[in-house]
Amino acid sequence: SSEWKKLKESQGNPPRFEIQMMKALFISGGELDVAKSLLTFVATETGTLSYELLLRYLTLCVSSGHDAEVFDVYDIMRGSFPSLDTGASSLFIKAFSRTARWREALNILQELKKESSPSSRNYGDIIAAAMQHGDTSTAWALYDELIDNGLSPHQETWETLFKVAGKKEGEEGTSAKSQAEQQERHLGILLHMRNNQIYPQQSFASSIKSWFESLTGQEWTGNWTTATPKGVCRSCGSELESIQLTAEEYQQLKDRVMTDIIEGQDVFTKTTPEELQRFKLFVKRKPVFDVVVDGLNVANINKDKSKQSLLVVVSELVDRQGLTVLVLGRKHMLRPSRSWDRHNMNLIQQKAHCFFTDNISEDDPFLLYATLHSGNHCRFVSRDLMRDHKACLPDGATRRLFFKWQRGHQLVVDGHVTAGRRVRFQSIPSYDTIVQTSGGNSWHIPYDDTEDRSTYEVPQHWLCLNKKL
Repeated sequence: SSEWKKLKESQGNPPRFEIQMMKALFISGGELDVAKSLLTFVATETGTLSYELLLRYLTLCVSSGHDAEVFDVYDIMRGSFPSLDTGASSLFIKAFSRTARWREALNILQELKKESSPSSRNYGDIIAAAMQHGDTSTAWALYDELIDNGLSPHQETWETLFKVAGKKEGEEGTSAKSQAEQQERHLGILLHMRNNQIYPQQSFASSIKSWFESLTGQEWTGNWTTATPKGVCRSCGSELESIQLTAEEYQQLKDRVMTDIIEGQDVFTKTTPEELQRFKLFVKRKPVFDVVVDGLNVANINKDKSKQSLLVVVSELVDRQGLTVLVLGRKHMLRPSRSWDRHNMNLIQQKAHCFFTDNISEDDPFLLYATLHSGNHCRFVSRDLMRDHKACLPDGATRRLFFKWQRGHQLVVDGHVTAGRRVRFQSIPSYDTIVQTSGGNSWHIPYDDTEDRSTYEVPQHWLCLNKKL
């Protein structure tokens, strides 16, 4: 305490001294005894410990695995303060969940619900604890609650559900009915991943493989593999699902997008009714487009060369590939500036059909309208993910169609754009990169074997699972 007192005085007795010191101890991975001595000093000086200081100390204890100390802090905070905030509750849930006192984390979760909505991490910590301690019914009840609350589970949560189940599969005392129910739950996770276009990381994919191979009375074999350009699995020789929408699916998607995105509640925060009407008439008078280009998005591929990259891409599509192209831009692109060369813009307007929206408008509704209006053959060039538009669509089935259509129609420029050289686009596979199953006797699961895959790219590697019949 005397050393802390000296240090504080040497710094001119700053008002938040103890908070800054505890923060520094946490950042530097300071020893617990040093942090404890700081608490003793503050208690001696002021006769009390503030909520904020205890929370900082708690963070240090949880991050460095001092669970016994966490229990002591829990008793102090419970006795000193009427309630806990989200941060403290989350830390206690995390720490309690990794000990024999994990069930107390359930009580903390219930109290947290009164103040705010628990996070998927809160649920995940307790689900992992319940699975590790053999209470699968609690684990799955919490999992259902997590999903019902519209949260997306962390991959580690799914991995734990598969990993622990794989170890316990076939243990004595587990009824065949119970085993069948558990298996149904795990297959439900795979379908959830399919429906939400989620790819497992490689470690999670390994747990899925081990789980299938551990199923008693079923002979599953898993292999790491890739697909041929025509969409045939190189391991088992079966065909993967096509990326193409049927005529019926396409019409259904087009109707929904037109209603919910183009004419939806929020579209006029992105444009005006007059401008949208003007655009619809423009599209109606034009021939059917083969490609719709998001002008600003393409212009920014080369940060320093927006002057020419849009022209180079348009020239590739029109002159070399003979396609009918629509370029969507903003009105400021027509004003000569360092970024927008008048000569280049004139050439673009000669080669392609162009529509320039007001500078405050968003391009996406126009891009979607023009592409879908032109038919199932029409593609679009953009790196944009259109995640916002998923939220406008009313149901899961339509959202799945939207992303399938996007995967099959989005052209992304590959690499840098240089004048005089061919523009390369990332190839769109003929097959769909999504979790898929055939009659329940085989599964094909695309997985991430890299941390830095761009979000508009799809994984190239697959886990092929087959059941011996």
